[in-house]
Formats: sequence, C-alpha cells, structure tokens
Amino acid sequence: MPLRRSLLGRLLGVSALVAACSVAATAWLAVQTTSGAIRQEQGRNLTADARIYDTLLGYAAQNPTWNGVDATVRKLAEESGRRIALTTQSRQPLADSATAEVPPPLPPQASAVVDPLSVDTVLAARTTEGQGTAADRIDPRAVGPFLLPAAERTELRQLADRHAICLNRSGIAADVVVGPSGRPRVQVVGNSPERVLSTKCESFDLDAPTRTERKALDALNGLADACLKRQGREGVRLDQNLFWGEDVSAARPGQLPYPVPSDARAARPAPVAEAPREFTGEDDRAIASCVGTARSEQLGSYVASPALLFIGDEGGATVPGFDLSPANTAKIAGAAALVLALTVGASVLAGARLVRPLHALTGAAQRMRDGEESASVPVSGDDEIARLAAAFNDMSAHRARLEEQRRAMVSDVAHELRTPLSNIRGWLEAAQDGLADPDPAFVSSLLEEAVQLQHIIDDLQDLAAADAGVLRLHPEPVRVGELLGQVAAAHQARADTAEVTLRVETADGRVPEVAADPVRLRQAVGNLVSNAVRHTPPGGTVTLRAYGGGGGADSRSGGGSEGGSGSDSGAGDGSEGGSGSDSGAGDGSEGGSGSDSPTGHGSEGGSGAGSPPGGDIVIEVADTGTGIPAEDLPYVFDRFWRAEKSRSRRTGGSGLGLAIVRKLAEAHGGTAGATSTEGEGSVFVIRLPGRAPTP
Repeated sequence: MPLRRSLLGRLLGVSALVAACSVAATAWLAVQTTSGAIRQEQGRNLTADARIYDTLLGYAAQNPTWNGVDATVRKLAEESGRRIALTTQSRQPLADSATAEVPPPLPPQASAVVDPLSVDTVLAARTTEGQGTAADRIDPRAVGPFLLPAAERTELRQLADRHAICLNRSGIAADVVVGPSGRPRVQVVGNSPERVLSTKCESFDLDAPTRTERKALDALNGLADACLKRQGREGVRLDQNLFWGEDVSAARPGQLPYPVPSDARAARPAPVAEAPREFTGEDDRAIASCVGTARSEQLGSYVASPALLFIGDEGGATVPGFDLSPANTAKIAGAAALVLALTVGASVLAGARLVRPLHALTGAAQRMRDGEESASVPVSGDDEIARLAAAFNDMSAHRARLEEQRRAMVSDVAHELRTPLSNIRGWLEAAQDGLADPDPAFVSSLLEEAVQLQHIIDDLQDLAAADAGVLRLHPEPVRVGELLGQVAAAHQARADTAEVTLRVETADGRVPEVAADPVRLRQAVGNLVSNAVRHTPPGGTVTLRAYGGGGGADSRSGGGSEGGSGSDSGAGDGSEGGSGSDSGAGDGSEGGSGSDSPTGHGSEGGSGAGSPPGGDIVIEVADTGTGIPAEDLPYVFDRFWRAEKSRSRRTGGSGLGLAIVRKLAEAHGGTAGATSTEGEGSVFVIRLPGRAPTP
C-alpha cells in the first residue's frame, strides 16, 4: 500500500502538519510579542536619546567649543540612567559619564553626530524644544552674529510689550515670545492675521532690523553672492525669511532683514520692485545651495565642532535592538527543523507500534480468506488494538470450530444417507440378478430403508428451518399431562418389547398447561423417550414428569453445570429410534421422528431442572440407563454426535434427534438440557414458558 494512503502515512502527515503549524504559530507569536516589546523599548530609548541629543545640540549651537560640557553630560546621564560619551570625529574623548576607573570601550558605531550645522532631523523631530525642519538642517539656536546685545534687546522688548498690550485691548489675545537671538516677537493666540490688520496696533518699529541684524545679514548676502558669482550667476537680496525675489540693484537701504532664526515672522512691507526678476527651478536650487553654504560659513566660528555621541548602558552595550541577521535566521530555522524532526520521529515510533498489530490482523484475515489454516494474532497490552486482536482471535477460533463442524456434518450426512441407499441398492441389484425374491419381507425391508432416508431428510429440513428462523409453529393451549400420556402410549409397544417400564408423573395431580404447538412438542418429547427406551437395559424405567411454578421433587432435580436437571435415574444419549413404529417416526402423536444426537449441552441451550421460576413448565424424561460420560455430556446436543463411535444403527439413529429437541424448545421460547451420572442414568429436560395451571 502506498505510504500516502496508509494509516502510518496519514498519521505522519497529520503530525507533521500539526508540528509545522505549532512551530509557525509559536514563532509568529514570539516575533510579534518580541517585536512589540522591542519597538516599545526602542521608542522609550529613542525619546530619551532625542532629549539627550537636543540638549547637547543646544550646547554646541551656543558655545564655540566643547569646554565645560562635562557637567551637562553627567547631569543627563543621572537623569536617564545611561552612559553618555562625547568624542571628536577622530574618537578623541571630550566627555564621558562612565564611573569606572577604566571605562568600557565604546561601540564601533556612534549613536548620533552632534553638529548644529547639520542636524539629525529624525532625532530633532522627536523633541519639543528643537524647531528645525528637514529642509533647514541648521539648528535655530545657532544665531552667531545675529545675537542681539542687551541694549537692543531692551528696546525691542519695550516695543513688543506695547504692541501686545494694544492687541489685548482690541480683544486679541497676544503674548511676547523671545527667540534664541534675543529678539522678541508678538505671538497672537489663534493666529488670526486678518484681525491684527484690522486694528490700529502697528508694529513697524518692532519689525525693523537692528544695527546688529543689518550688519550680520549684509555679511550673509555677501557670502551668498560670492558663491553665486563663482557659478556665473547674478547676486540676490535675501529678506527676513531668507527668501529672494528682487535684483540686487533694486534693493534700498532699510530693507535688510534680521537674522536666520526667524525670530520675527512679520516684516515691514517692502517697496514693489519695478522689474521683478524671474527665477527658474535651476536658479532656485543654486541660490538655496549657496545660501546654505553661506550660513554654515558664517556660523562656523560661533558653534562647537561636530562631535560623536555614544549612548549605552554602564557595561558598554548600546540600545537593544532586534537583529534578524542571517545567523539568527539560521538558528530559528534550525530550531524549527529540530522540533519538526522530533515530532516526525515520535510519530514514526508511535505509528509503527500502532500499525504493526494492524498488519498482523490484515495478514491473518487474508490467510483466512484464502482458505489457509487460521493462526492467532499475538496480543500485547490492554488497549483498543489489543482488544481488537483478542476479538479477532476469538472469531478465528470460532470460525475454525464452525468449519470443522461443517466438514464433519457433510461427512456425517453423506454417511447417514449412504447406508440406507446402499442397502436399497444392494437389495434391488440382488432382485435384478435373481438372487432375492421380491416377496413381502423384501418389500418391507426396502420400505424400512426408504422411511429411514425420509426421517433423515425431514430432520435436516427441520434443523434448516429452525436455523433460518422460519420454523412454523401453531401454538395453542396444551395440557402437558395429556401430551405426556399420548407420547407414552405411542412408545408403549416398543418399551414392552425392550422390557422397559414407561410411566408418567405429574405434580400434585394438577396438569400444567403450556402454550405450544402440540405436534412439535410431541415430536420433541417423543425423541427424548425414544432415546431413553433405546438406552435403558431390560428391567429399567423411563419416567416422564411435568411440573411448574417451583414444583418437582428434590430427589429428581438438581442443577447440573450444563443447565440440565439432576436425577438419580438416568438415560443414555439416545438415537431417534430407527424407523417404523418403534421410533415413533410418522406417528402423529410424536411429530413423526425420533433422534438421539445432541446439539449442545446445558450452557449452550439447556437449563437446570431445579425449582423453576414462577410460570415455567418443566418436562423431564428420566431413565435408569447406562448414563453419559462427563466428557461427552457437553456434546450430546451436537448434530450427528453419538456416544457409540461405531455408528451402529442398532444402538443409535441419525444423530439429529437431540439437536431437533433443542431447536424446537428454543422455537417455543424455552431451553433444553441434560444431566447424567455414568452407570446410574440420565435426565433430559425441556423448560417452556407456561400458562396458568388448570385442574
């Protein structure tokens, strides 16, 4: 059988599928859980790292060197519980929060580069203090020459306070915010510029650049123009927000903006240029590049040099992460393969133990099908497979017994039919050859053999009908006492010839009544009486008894192991009585035939003859014959069985009589059994469900 269709193959497939699904589900769950935890931890670490980065970035933007940063680094380390180290780009140490005498080595890759002129936009975007954007990578706190002196700050602050008060009086909420350069600006709550323009609160003086701002912006314009001229382009004039839109020649004094940090967002309206200059996309890109270069060049001397930032724990490790590298992938795949291999291996062992007895059962069943001698299957354990094997062994043994009985029955039937047919043939051939005269004795002999054949055929037909469950009965109320008298009268002549006393007894003078087919019941009792008379020596006694509802003498009844009733008197295993008037075959009172061969014993259909349960009718046929050996008693109701192995027709019939007795008793809803004591006699019992007794 192909592996894919076998039980073992299906078991392996299911186990492998379950294992693969389990591994996949476990791996998916572990990855999801681990990834979520790692992302959460990384988010917390990234937020803390962004705060550390922003603090150090502000220090670099406001200080031209890293001198004195050590205190800031240690404070940040205490707040975050992390190790923080700063080095130059050549990895020369600037500050380190490690407390060990010999700090652990720094990792090969830095967590970030602290450069106020080139901000890490990812870390800067996670802070609330940083105001840089992805487009402007210069930290807004790096103001350089745009830093206002105290006098200009005070003047601008007074202007800003007056403007805010004016807006508040007009019903517009406003506040003063001071930028990194020291320039104050008025911030309107709600950001409603239309409402501000509708008021009389002017801010021209506040928006005008100071002397310091004009000087710094002129220097920035000069650096940007120099860059553009090197590219063969015309110079531009930058406004407060570093926008360009007019030619240099159109610029007028007083239009210069204040510095980069966009401290003031509103500006004095500039005069409209007479001939606005149009810029192409290429011009805009070149100008933006030159402005960025100019700003970096202008601020370079005012900020600290770039430094490498390392963030980790005290042991030197960096921020934990999830690295699904090829090595880790191989480990996961190896673990999954190992689990799958162990599962398949366990399934192979379990499947082999499960399939081995099934293969043995299949082989034994195929041998039985092919007609070979059946062999038992080894049984080990007490599980379902072991019970199946035990049941198979029982079935095989029962089948072997049935096959042996079938063969024996065929042989017995052939033997029983051969004897009368041989006699008939012999007599007819003798008459044909003139060796025998067809006188009345000759004809009587042939008739006797023909009747014997008819008896055997009738018995076989009755047994076949009983086995098939189609034996027809015509039940009616029957007085058992009267029926026993009829049977005794039918066999009286033969009993007298055998010098055997035949008598009938009933309990307490009351005749039990039973619902039965009278013809079939006479047939069954007649078979028992015929057997008893045949096997009782001259001077013996055959007694017919009937009682019910707990009656019966203790001296006559005793339960045998076969279910029959014990008695001191006995009867041998009988035959059906041959043929003619002696056997009762063809006698209407007996049902036509008598037989001696049994078909079972008490445990297989008989019943005890002790005090019967209420309502049962017990019919006993007891004799004082030779009895039946104990080893033969279990087989007295088997078909074609005789105690005389010689099969002599003088002492035994066809061997079907007792088998018919048992079948007829069972057809009436009763049982048949026998007990015997060798040398003392036998008791054959028919037990039937009865009716209420009548006087």
